Amino acid sequence: MEQTICLIRHGETVFNSQGRYQGQLDSPLTQDGIEQVKNISKLLKLVIDEPNEWEIISSPLGRTLQSTEIICEILGYDLNKVTTDSRLKEVSVGSWAGLTTQEIESSWPKLLENTDTYNWYFNSPDGESYDSVMRRVSEWLESIRDKKKVIAVSHGLTGRIIRGVYQSLEKDQLLRLEVSQNTFFKLTNNKIERFCYEYDEF
Repeated sequence: MEQTICLIRHGETVFNSQGRYQGQLDSPLTQDGIEQVKNISKLLKLVIDEPNEWEIISSPLGRTLQSTEIICEILGYDLNKVTTDSRLKEVSVGSWAGLTTQEIESSWPKLLENTDTYNWYFNSPDGESYDSVMRRVSEWLESIRDKKKVIAVSHGLTGRIIRGVYQSLEKDQLLRLEVSQNTFFKLTNNKIERFCYEYDEF
């Protein structure tokens, strides 16, 4: 059976616009974020043909559920058919949630030593480890193996890890994957195709 997963990140949130790391905290979509999801949904509708042949699975966090509601509206998909899965949640950054990089650096300077732009969040004293996120993402991918067509609504870092696990990438490669709110990814036959509404006519 050929499986296709369309992987979507939620739209921009208030915390995103303020440069604050959300982790598993929540903040609502901005107006720009709402427009991003609408545009992604219109592009998605062109790519997937018949929406009702697909299963939509969302992270249970508020920003993904708000995005999922917009996606369903544009696709003409019954919101009551959507399922949620906590394995799609964003990586928890513990006490660092809601803070900016500067605030984190000033309070936990030693924990950011020898880290870079891509891996620092795994140094949170009470956040999730890279290995635990890899486990839950791998378990989720395994759990949907028998589903032919899946639309997954998730998060920036978790979405990176899903794509990395899907293609068996090393940690350094995986953490450098693109994260964007104007793009979704189509995963089929161990290949990943990128769709961006800023460059596509729809």
